Amino acid sequence: MDDDASAPGADTPGAAVEPTGPRRALITIYGIFALAATARAVVQIATKFHEAPLAYLLSLLSGLVYIGATVGLTTRRRWSRGLAWASCGTEFVGVLVIGTLSLADSVAFPDDTVWSGYGSGYVYIPVVLPLLGLGWLWHTRHLVHPVRP
Repeated sequence: MDDDASAPGADTPGAAVEPTGPRRALITIYGIFALAATARAVVQIATKFHEAPLAYLLSLLSGLVYIGATVGLTTRRRWSRGLAWASCGTEFVGVLVIGTLSLADSVAFPDDTVWSGYGSGYVYIPVVLPLLGLGWLWHTRHLVHPVRP
């Protein structure tokens, strides 16, 4: 996989390395989902929280997870990859658990969350995206990445 490790300056500690290839795509998609899920949840909580509090709080949680994944994939700090691993893993578990619960108990979810029905309202991207993120993290685990303190 051709990615950041082969970018100019990648072997120079502290050099700025712009995201390329799959990492850039993941950052873009996670950024869009972070903005969309968080904005949607904030509006829902502000305007109709009483209608489906669990669903709206879970949507906010998903937005925060997407923000964590975006930051983890974008930055090059010592904690960045750990944050990306935790966010992608949390997203995958969340999609599976919330997806299953939303199908098994529709009364508890009178309105959809981002992860309801395994992300069916978002063309199932929420169930595929963490697998792509985790796959990229696993594939690049041995590459030398410059890390800023």
